[in-house]
Amino acid sequence: MSRHPLRVAIQMDPVATINIDGDSTFVLGLEAQKRGYPLWHYLPQALAFEDGRLTAWAHPVTFRRERGHHATLGTPVRLDLARDVDVILMRQDPPFDMAYITATHLLERIHPHPLVVNDPASVRNAPEKLVATEFPDLMPPTLITADRHAIADFRERHEDIILKPLFGNGGAGVFHLRPGDENLNALLDLFLARSPEPLMIQRYVPAVRQGDKRIILIEGEPVGAVNRVPAAGEARSNMHVGGRPEKTTLTAREREICAALGPRLRERGLVFVGIDVIGDFLTEINVTSPTGLQEINRFDDVVLEARVWDAIEARLG
Repeated sequence: MSRHPLRVAIQMDPVATINIDGDSTFVLGLEAQKRGYPLWHYLPQALAFEDGRLTAWAHPVTFRRERGHHATLGTPVRLDLARDVDVILMRQDPPFDMAYITATHLLERIHPHPLVVNDPASVRNAPEKLVATEFPDLMPPTLITADRHAIADFRERHEDIILKPLFGNGGAGVFHLRPGDENLNALLDLFLARSPEPLMIQRYVPAVRQGDKRIILIEGEPVGAVNRVPAAGEARSNMHVGGRPEKTTLTAREREICAALGPRLRERGLVFVGIDVIGDFLTEINVTSPTGLQEINRFDDVVLEARVWDAIEARLG
């Protein structure tokens, strides 16, 4: 345990948007309160960097597991983040856009004093879908491009494909194109008119019908998992689009994937990570604002948020 209560700032989206039954930041906040840590909340756009100082107008916050009254915000104060807090939880949701990237640059100016979780430079260098490509042997066949000819060639070879934006989240914009589906060119028109960013195209993994497994790693070690089964008629397994959570355990292949990833995550300061595995394949490494703690807690009768805080305390020595 640290010698004094850790002073904790949580950088995240508005607390009113929290789903108290599924939000991982919520239980991280509850656990921090149990440990006697003072908490503040601020929005990413409240960050201000001037003359080498990073500040934010932040509200003292108290969380409670009470639907409709789950957080109380106090009178805002201007925090000097390098002086007034010990830990910053960077927990806002993607999209991983320039505002998100700028926030990582600003937090990098002060990390590791205070400790930012996860390390902001590593978060910037590890957008969910791109960072998984460091491990091509663990992934299904994958293409990243904005080139229509390359996409058409990939589809001709693999026939059944998934098309998705690189920097989205929560399953938004994910399409399953079966052999013979005539919508590919229309979808490319839609995506590329909106943004010139490359897309990710992967061979469809039929095992997704049995579930898309979210595995939580703390300091590179797997500590639990939940299986998310897509609803009938839905290609996506994300729980907020109807995916059904199920109790699960790790297979030998999944432990092999975790063993390959773990040391790299730990050395990069990625304390709390959620990876997605379908069948035998790694599909994403979630480092920005991973979720899954509450579902695993309920199925496995554990308190994973306590293990996250234990890891943070250990990093602070």
